Amino acid sequence: MEDSGIKKQNWDVKETELFLEILKELDMKKCLDGRKVRNNKLFKVAHRRMTAAGYHRTVDQLKFRWKLLKSAYYKCKREPDSPAPVTKIQGWWRYEKTMVAIMESRGHSLVGAGAAAGLHSDRTDEVTEDSDGDASMTMPPHWPQQQLPASDNATHNLDLIIKMDPEMDSQLRIGFIGAGNMAFGIAKGILSGNVLPGNLKVSAPSSRNQGRFQELGIPVTHSNIEVVCGSDVVFVAVKPHLVPPVLNEISQHVTDRHIIVSVAAGVTLATLEELLPENSSAIRLMPNLPCLVQEGALLFARGSHTKPEDGALLRSLLHRCGLVEEGPEAWIDIHTGLSGSGVAFVYLFAEALAEGAVKMGMPSALAHSIASQTVLGAGRLLRESGKHPAQLRSEVCTPGGTTIYGLHTLEQGGVRAATMSAVECATERAREMGRKSAAGSRK
Repeated sequence: MEDSGIKKQNWDVKETELFLEILKELDMKKCLDGRKVRNNKLFKVAHRRMTAAGYHRTVDQLKFRWKLLKSAYYKCKREPDSPAPVTKIQGWWRYEKTMVAIMESRGHSLVGAGAAAGLHSDRTDEVTEDSDGDASMTMPPHWPQQQLPASDNATHNLDLIIKMDPEMDSQLRIGFIGAGNMAFGIAKGILSGNVLPGNLKVSAPSSRNQGRFQELGIPVTHSNIEVVCGSDVVFVAVKPHLVPPVLNEISQHVTDRHIIVSVAAGVTLATLEELLPENSSAIRLMPNLPCLVQEGALLFARGSHTKPEDGALLRSLLHRCGLVEEGPEAWIDIHTGLSGSGVAFVYLFAEALAEGAVKMGMPSALAHSIASQTVLGAGRLLRESGKHPAQLRSEVCTPGGTTIYGLHTLEQGGVRAATMSAVECATERAREMGRKSAAGSRK
């Protein structure tokens, strides 16, 4: 993935489709006055969603893209039988139905509109368009004037818009039960996404960890029930053995408006749903410690009564915390072994690197500083290059050089097998904790 500060020259068709569907979901037509965009906040929301989907555009770039699309739409409406100038609106016919839905339709659904767009091209994956709107395909002689039928859902669900994009309204409230490192890291990430500190609240039995939340302007309390009653999304960030008593305490105050997100290792969705009221929206989330610096790796799984838009809301809230992915629950325990525990494995290796340098005569403070930077730089290069670790490793090695000699020693020490076994053992331990948690909740 390219750096967000570098302008991406080409818009592929999938990216444009996603952009238009976001505008359609947010009821773009109500924010128009002729050809002028009245609501700047709408494009900020579109920017957040595009970023969460992996497309790094600026707000101004999104506005310019919309201007091009809109200009093509108006030109084709004004001159439906005129040949399209090659340099102006070439290729826009692929988005004709979506543009009509935005500009002319009186109502459309908020969620799941992408599949209904019915785009013309069957080669969308092969075509790219530059930032000025040119394309590698030729435009038909005129833009078909086809009107999409209006959706039955003519009235938009404003509550859903608020849920999907908390920036659009300050009413979304987020609570944390537990004030440990995971809660603090997630809270910091949410705040960096422009959610106001006053919209968060944290509860913990003691005041020991509450001070750092207060420094961020987040209200604190000792009452779990107060947090639940005043929140829409509740993160249960306590030790695994405390999840059953906490959920038993708050259960009668959980309503259908709540989304309960557990970050407790090993506590299954079945256990959460058994302890919560019937049909509650439960999500199991596994973050890791680098959330504290917004470089976390987070994986979540939705419960049987949790809607896709609830998952989209969670992803939107957490995208500033680091990498956020959704998957089946079976992957959560693996993620715990790989990334939750894996952070400690990396620290052990960094410590060993530094100690090796100390053994060879380097001062300890400098050795640890260089080791930490080595781990950071290697990780960033691995992420941003998109290359397999083995490929990068081979690029460091030169025939008969220092690196291959060092790698030979690591292989002799069984570092590869030991690391794989460490992930395996941590995963199995997470599964064992899940089984114990499930058995405990049934007692």
